[in-house]
Amino acid sequence: MKNVLVVFTFLFSSFLIAQEGTNMKKVVTPPEKVKFAFEKEYPNKIPVWSEEYVGDDNDEIRYEAKFNADNNAKALAVYDNLGVLKALETQISLSQLPQKAQTYLKKNYPASAIREIAVVVDYKNKTTYEVGVEKQARFYDVVFDKNGGFDVIIEKN
Repeated sequence: MKNVLVVFTFLFSSFLIAQEGTNMKKVVTPPEKVKFAFEKEYPNKIPVWSEEYVGDDNDEIRYEAKFNADNNAKALAVYDNLGVLKALETQISLSQLPQKAQTYLKKNYPASAIREIAVVVDYKNKTTYEVGVEKQARFYDVVFDKNGGFDVIIEKN
């Protein structure tokens, strides 16, 4: 019985260890091209770098730099492996959203459901707004176009 308990413990601990690596982003050091591009665009900012694989086959690498845009806002700059900026996401307040988006949120979500708000500018200079909301213990990104018109809702769980 003692041996069964030991085997059982090792089996479940290996499952727990395997699960830890799937959701965690490791802090990395990006290639010099990526670091140089970030430092040129955002001098005197101190980033925390992570990497993520994207694309249809998860075969494209992206480097993400999280940093403080100013005293009140955090930002995330996303680069490819050649140092090309793919997107910039900057935290904003509810009052900085277009009025149309504010009206939609007030109509469809209680204020307590809103977790984060950001403006996103992609490499094509397209601006969107992403609002993270929690509804029935699930997390969603509600995406609005540059004028505040509702675009899409994406479940993030």
